[in-house]
Amino acid sequence: MSDTVIQVENLGKKYIIGHQQAGAYQYTALRDVISDGAKALLQRLRHPGKPVNPEVREEFWALKDVSFEVKRGEVVGIIGRNGAGKSTLLKILSRITEPTTGRVRIKGRVASLLEVGTGFHPELTGRENIFLNGAILGMSKTEINRKFDEIVEFAEIARFLDTPVKRYSSGMYVRLAFAVAAHLEPEILVVDEVLAVGDAAFQKKCLGKMGDVATREGRTVLFVSHQMAAVKSLCSRVLVLGSGQLKIDDDPQSGINFYVKDLDISANQDAICELRRTGNGRIQIVDFWIENLHGEKVSTALSGSDIILKFKYEIKTSEPLRNISLGFSIHTSLGDSLSILYSDYMGASFSDLPSNGQISCKIKDIQLSKGRYYIGARILVNDIEADWPRGYIGFIDIEDGYFYSKGRSPHSGIGPILIRGEWSALEPKGLKFTDSVT
Repeated sequence: MSDTVIQVENLGKKYIIGHQQAGAYQYTALRDVISDGAKALLQRLRHPGKPVNPEVREEFWALKDVSFEVKRGEVVGIIGRNGAGKSTLLKILSRITEPTTGRVRIKGRVASLLEVGTGFHPELTGRENIFLNGAILGMSKTEINRKFDEIVEFAEIARFLDTPVKRYSSGMYVRLAFAVAAHLEPEILVVDEVLAVGDAAFQKKCLGKMGDVATREGRTVLFVSHQMAAVKSLCSRVLVLGSGQLKIDDDPQSGINFYVKDLDISANQDAICELRRTGNGRIQIVDFWIENLHGEKVSTALSGSDIILKFKYEIKTSEPLRNISLGFSIHTSLGDSLSILYSDYMGASFSDLPSNGQISCKIKDIQLSKGRYYIGARILVNDIEADWPRGYIGFIDIEDGYFYSKGRSPHSGIGPILIRGEWSALEPKGLKFTDSVT
C-alpha cells in the first residue's frame, strides 16, 4: 500500500560465533598468554600444517523469519528480553548491517539513534557534526541552518557547541544526537535504548518530542525500550521479539502483557545460565533464590517483613580476587528500575572467597506495595565488571503485610514504594502529635 513506509519480509541475520577450548577461562593472565604462545610454537614445529587449537564455530541466528509492515505516522514499540534481536533489527533497518536472508523495503529518509556516539565524528565539534549529519540525510545547508537553533536549544549544549564531541559526556552525546535525529526531518526516526543514558528530565523531553514527530508531523517512529510505561503511553502498536523471532504484533497493552508473562516464565533459577552476559567472567552468578528468616526458600513475602537474597557464585580463574562487590536491582513488572544496591555501598566488599559459595543480603522491612518485582544482579571486581546477566535472575511477589502496623492496608494502585510519616495537627499552643507511626 502507498502509506506503507517499512516492509520487512522473512528477515534473518546469522552470525558465526567462535568458542574457546573446553576448560579455557574467559579471563587469562599475561603468564597464561606467554605459556600458551610457547606451547603453540612447539606444536607448529612438531606438526607443521596442523591447525593449532582449532576454534569451535557455531551459527547463531540473531533474527529469523521476521516479517511486518509499518505505515506512515505510526509509533511502533519494539520490546523483548535482552538478546531478543531488537538492536540487530534496528541496525538492519538503519542500513548499518545487512541481513542474511529476507529483504527490507524502506520509503523515506531514516535517522537513527542507536548507540552513544553513532554517526558522530569524534574530532569534529558539535556544530560541525550537526551539518555532517544533515548532509548524510541529504539535506541542503539552507535546510540545516533553518533547524540549527532548534537543535541547539533542544540539546542544551550551546556553551559546548564548538568543542570536539570526543570531550562530551555520554549525556551530552545523547542530547545532541537525539536533537539532530529528531529535528532534521527524517521520514522515519529509529530510537534504541540509548535514551536511558540521559537524565529523567531529558528522557521526558525526548518522549514528548517523539510524540510530536508522529502526531503533528506525520512521521514514523520505531522505539526500543525496557520502560513499559513509556512504550504504553507513546506507541500505537507493539512488536515483541523473543530469541530472534517475532512473537506478537498487537496493541500496546496486549504486547506488554505478553512480554510480562514471558518474564514470569523466564525469571527462574534454571534460566540464569541461559542469559546473555557481559564482563570478564572471572566470577559468575550461577544461581539465585530468596529465603525467609527461617532459612526457607520463598517466592512471596509480606510488605514490612524481612527477606534474605541468596546469590550462588563460581570463581572461574585461579587468580585470587579482591574487592568483590555484588549488586542487585529491583524492577517493576513494567521494567521501571526502583532501586540498586551494591555491597560496597554498605562498606562490604569481599576478598579471597572460596571458588564456590554464596553471598547473602538481608533486606529489612520491605518497603514495597503489593505486586510482583524482578531482580537483576551484577558483580564487580576492583570496580571492573566481572559478570552481568543481561536479564532478570528472579522475582518476588509482595503481599499486603504489617508495614503500617497501627493502621490499615494501603489502597491498591498507590505506587510501588511505601513510606511512613509522623502526622500532627496545629493547636493553639503549638504542635501536638496526636498520633504517629514510626
